Parts: sequence; structure tokens; C-alpha cells
Amino acid sequence: MKKVVLAFSGGLDTSYCAIYLSKDLGYEVHTLTVNTGGFNTEELKEIEQRAYSLGVASHKTVDETKNYYNKVIKYLVFGNVLKNGTYPLSVSAERMSQALAAANYAKELNADAVAHGSTGAGNDQVRFDMIIQILHPGAEIITPIRDMKLSREAEIDYLKSKGVAFNSEKAKYSINKGIWGTSVGGRETLNSLGQLPEEAWPTQVSKSGSEEVKLGFNNGELDSVNGQRFSHPVDAIHHLQTIAGPYGIGRDIHVGDTIIGIKGRVGFEAAAPLLIIKAHHALEKHVLTKWQLSWKDQLAQFYGNWLHEGQYLDPIMRDMEAFLTSSQQNVTGEVSITLYPYRYQLNGIESKYDLMSAKFGKYGEMNLGWTADDVKGFTKIFGNQVAIYHQVNQEADSGK
Repeated sequence: MKKVVLAFSGGLDTSYCAIYLSKDLGYEVHTLTVNTGGFNTEELKEIEQRAYSLGVASHKTVDETKNYYNKVIKYLVFGNVLKNGTYPLSVSAERMSQALAAANYAKELNADAVAHGSTGAGNDQVRFDMIIQILHPGAEIITPIRDMKLSREAEIDYLKSKGVAFNSEKAKYSINKGIWGTSVGGRETLNSLGQLPEEAWPTQVSKSGSEEVKLGFNNGELDSVNGQRFSHPVDAIHHLQTIAGPYGIGRDIHVGDTIIGIKGRVGFEAAAPLLIIKAHHALEKHVLTKWQLSWKDQLAQFYGNWLHEGQYLDPIMRDMEAFLTSSQQNVTGEVSITLYPYRYQLNGIESKYDLMSAKFGKYGEMNLGWTADDVKGFTKIFGNQVAIYHQVNQEADSGK
């Protein structure tokens, strides 16, 4: 029998695929669940049981959370990446990690095909297809939901015809959870106007008042929260999420351009990612020079967009990661933030690399590193070419 690796979440689409690939196409189905920080132990066990109940030949769970951080999230922090100034690439970045794991597992099993449950309307189909084509060339890519344009009702009816029971009650909101944020989709996000109601958010607001939190960075990476150090940034992210999530911080609706050219809206909550990026950026503004900040902004915007569009394997990404890593040598210090329900306030930073050092002068008050004559001479030279331009053009226009 031909082997197929199926990226498996245990939901309706991938459950349909598992049966269809086996019963109708005659494949030996090997399911793979990739955890990127969104599943707990009990949920992973339920997914495994679900896979075997569908008759798959084997099921494997891989925890890619730390690899996901090391290969992707770290650079999103270094670049302060928020797509369209809003979205921390919660799902799009996560899909890259999952697609890479699926393609590599298919190579390991020498599988003839790789399957996924993407529809034909979103970005994931492009991300999975592209990664598989590059890493496992020659393997067939099978996407029943996309190819047959199946409705939810048609999938449920098919499973019932094969003796597989599936809860026909559609959840009001679709939730996708990962370490770098949780996406929320519902009828309110299908139109250009509308906000998600309170009950739609997975993390309910249960904290009131205010609370100060201090985030410690070492070479650009979060390594402590309120003085508590963590062996890996993943652990620090999880800890910060438990503190900030109940304040309702990091909720928003992202509007963006899909890879296939249509506009889309999706709700998301990402308390820890948003606070980390904003705190990191605040620290950078103190310890980096203006041209470091300027070039970082330009490269990071491209990096985030190219990652969003599934181009993680493009070698230019490694080049930009090298630049971003180099820029973080002095991004070390602590950032103070005050948390409130639905909002936060950045209080400032402390760092031995702070370029806002009082011994060189205080902005708007006094200088200690130069004289008034120094500034007069500098200003004349600094504006010299523009002065020449205006003088030449004034003489030319006057006919002299």
C-alpha cells in the first residue's frame, strides 16, 4: 500500500481526510499532530485516540514548541513584527512550523504522499503545499476538502456513511491556539464591520485593578518575568500569558491581505506576544542607534510579510535573521509595564547599555559633551548642500 502522512488536528476536516484517504483511495494513513504550544497533555491524548479510532496505521505527536520559538518566534521578537501594525503572526508563523514537521516526517517514512485539510479559501493551503514541494519533491499532495469543495454537512454525512459519529453541532467560533497567540473566527469576522462579543474570547477577563510586571531581556530574548528567570523563553512566554491574559490585553481584529489576493479579518488574543514585542521595542529605542532602528524596521517588515506568505525556506530569510541577531547584542535590560483591564502602560526601562545617559546631556535642558560653538559649526556644515541648492536655484530663476 502507498503511504500518506496526514497533518492531523482531530477536527472535522482532518477526520474526513483520514477516512477518505484510507477507505476511498486505499492509502496506508500515518497521522501527525504538531504541537506548537496550543495543546495540553489531555488534548493530545484525545487527538491520538481519535486518530486510531479512524483506523490509521500509526499516529505520532511531535512537540515543536521550542523549535518554533528558536526558528521563528525569536526573529519576530527581534524584528518587533506586527503585521499591519497589529497582528503578531500568531497562526501564519505557527503553520510554517507545522508544515516543516509534516514534510520532514513524510521524508522519514518515505511516504508517497502528504495530505492536509486546508480549504481553497485561505493561506494555509499555500504554506503547506510550498513547504512540501520544496522539502519532499515528488510526493503527491492530497487535499480532499479543497479539491472537492466540501461543505461541513457533506463531510459529516460522509463520515456517518462510514460508521463514524461526529458531533454535527458547529461551534459558534473557530479557535486556533498556539504559544504565539490564539485566533478567533466567527460571523463577526466574515464582514468588514463587527466586533467579537465578550463570550467569544477564549480567555475571559477575570482580573481588575492594576499590576506591574517587569520583563527582563538578554540579547533580545525574554529570560525573566518579575525577576524570576527561566531556562528557555518558551517557559517565560507561558508564564507571562498566565499573568496578562486575564486582563484581556492583546485582543484585536486583524485585517490583512491573503496570499491568494483577497482581504480577510480574524480576531486574536495574544497578551504575552504583544507585551513582549512592545517591551522589546521600548528597550531597543534606548540601546540601539537610529540607523540600527531604521534598517531593522525595514528588514523586519519584509521578513514578517515573507514569512506570512509561506516563504520561510527562502535563503534571504536566513540572511535577515543573521542581521536581526547581530542587532541584539546590546538589547539587554528590564522593562516595566503596568497592566490594567484591556490595556497596558509602558513605564520605562533599565539597562547598562542605555544611550540616554545623563552624563552626556539631558534632552531639552543641558549638554555636557559639546559647546555652543560646536553646534554652530556643525549646523552650518550639516545644512551646507541644501543652502547651496537654494542659492543656485534662486540665482538661476532670477536670471543672473
